[in-house]
Amino acid sequence: MEEKKSRLRILCSKRSLLSPSSEGGVRWLVGSPLFLPDLTVVSSLRCLHYHSDDPFAPDFQKEADDIRPLLLRGFDIVGALFIGNGSWEESAIKAIEASCEMSKFLFDDNRSYIMIGSAADLNTGDIHFVSGVAKSKTDVINNIVYEHTPEEYLWENGCLLRCDLAFRLPVYIPKDKQSDSEEIFSLLAAAAAAKLRDPHVVYLVEGPNVNSEEASRSVVLHGVELDFNTCPSDQSSLKDSINQLNEKALVCSSFFSENKHTLSSAARESADAIQVTVLFNQSRSISEFGAPLAQYLPASESARLLSFSFKLDVLCYASKDLPVTTAVSKLVTPGLVDQIMSMKKAIIPKLSMQHPQLCPFHFIPPGFLHPVTAIYDLRYGETEVAQGEFRKSLHARLGLPMDRPLLRIANALTFGIKGSTHSNIRSSSLLKDVHTDIPSSGVSGGTISLIDGSYEYYHYLHDGIDDNGWGCAYRSLQTIISWFRLQQYSASKVPSHREIQQALVEIGDKEPAFIGSREWIGAIELSFVLDKLLGVSCKIMNVRSGAELPEKCRELAMHFETQGTPVMIGGGVLAYTLLGVDYNEVSGDCAFLILDPHYTGGDDLKKIVNGGWCGWKKSVDSKGRNFFLKDKFYNLLLPQRPNMV
Repeated sequence: MEEKKSRLRILCSKRSLLSPSSEGGVRWLVGSPLFLPDLTVVSSLRCLHYHSDDPFAPDFQKEADDIRPLLLRGFDIVGALFIGNGSWEESAIKAIEASCEMSKFLFDDNRSYIMIGSAADLNTGDIHFVSGVAKSKTDVINNIVYEHTPEEYLWENGCLLRCDLAFRLPVYIPKDKQSDSEEIFSLLAAAAAAKLRDPHVVYLVEGPNVNSEEASRSVVLHGVELDFNTCPSDQSSLKDSINQLNEKALVCSSFFSENKHTLSSAARESADAIQVTVLFNQSRSISEFGAPLAQYLPASESARLLSFSFKLDVLCYASKDLPVTTAVSKLVTPGLVDQIMSMKKAIIPKLSMQHPQLCPFHFIPPGFLHPVTAIYDLRYGETEVAQGEFRKSLHARLGLPMDRPLLRIANALTFGIKGSTHSNIRSSSLLKDVHTDIPSSGVSGGTISLIDGSYEYYHYLHDGIDDNGWGCAYRSLQTIISWFRLQQYSASKVPSHREIQQALVEIGDKEPAFIGSREWIGAIELSFVLDKLLGVSCKIMNVRSGAELPEKCRELAMHFETQGTPVMIGGGVLAYTLLGVDYNEVSGDCAFLILDPHYTGGDDLKKIVNGGWCGWKKSVDSKGRNFFLKDKFYNLLLPQRPNMV
């Protein structure tokens, strides 16, 4: 009988596997054994730590310490990709050996999973795949499927489980044995982790709709019902253990309404997850009712008390047909233990200093189908230098650009279960991105260059402020600041007219009497406010006449391609927000995508678009009318995108 060959299903793009394509080295392939019998690659992580004498020899211990808190339980390192020149066969075999070694460091066991070894040629971009176990025969994988709808595949076959748990850990350190503090803390952290596997522990499992009118399933699991032994030693035994369970076992999909778990878990602003709550039976040893008891345990010697707060927040990925008992015991509990151990390693070097305030956050960065977890120290806020360096390392690991704040707390996933752990500045009742469905510009053969990101539409009479006739530049500034907020460059709220005026007075540009007035402001004042409130620098483009604005289309197109920020156009007594240009370099024909702050109606998107309050404008329309005045000069404010993470 002919042996069945492995099929490899790849959910991430080929480009993401090679990115950044100019760099060689190792990429760790991420997948899940729950997708058997297919081998599956969901994403990849760059290897950042190598031994100095060999750029293709990873430092497995450092890599495991970094990746363990980042990766959701349910996803594993399923292989490695070597990028470079030379024999792809040898490189692919080395990749299998490296991934097997990495797995040992990552999970502290001797699993014998079938690994994927792959090699890519930097010159051609070709990728070759083999499968096998370290130091055994490998098979070339010829059946490779790049999934056309990867997000749908991932979330139709699986779902998220979430468990958040807070507790305090008091640590008594003998004053004359300060050197023992690390060992004492490590033992106490290990004891706290072991308590999660206590037979008397209780796990409350609830569906994602417990706070809605829709009924949601819930179940209580006792520790004695769960198998907390180590995970099976290979993929087939994991799958077999699932198949051998009682057919009536409650599975993960039972906690979602029909099709509820397919794509909602992958939403960028919120996620649905099965909620798991840990409950400890503190009174199990009390056989009868009685008065409360207190224990007095005096220290045998002079000691110093250190109290550490642990805030655990674990996400796990489970196949929808996985029994919930298996999901809790094999995914959730090990995930909690992993997070305790990761926090312990972060705390130990700082035992003698100010205690870190560690808190996990979950993100789905662009290009990723599944969440990743980052543990931040919140003592000094997100602007602290060390925090910025940590985010840079995460960007490098995930292959993210180094000039976008993609992993700031405001970008973290929120959950509909029991409220969110943090506020989400993206939540707003204001109209966003009103330009997305407007008609075409009418430029033949042009290239459209637009803003990169979302914004909110601020216009006359908004927020109950009567600024009709004088507040258009203020409204344009508010729209620009909303862009910086929604792209997570700033958590500051959008300022009111009075707060804008106050900022100009504080920097000495205006006299105190300016506050509360109805005086106009222009591009120069807007640049001052952006610098003071957000630390954003701006370029000013001067145009002598509205008739000359089409000559600036090439420069404006470059701005939108490189910076992507909204532009304020001020001329005469009018101010507009520019969202993009459509420019034909050959003919010189062009159009400007204008967001008009002079609108005075309600936030009716259809009325705004049909009325031309957001739309493409030509300098001279088909009837010979000039949109930009020939006898007025114009200043254009071009905010620069901050280079930050």
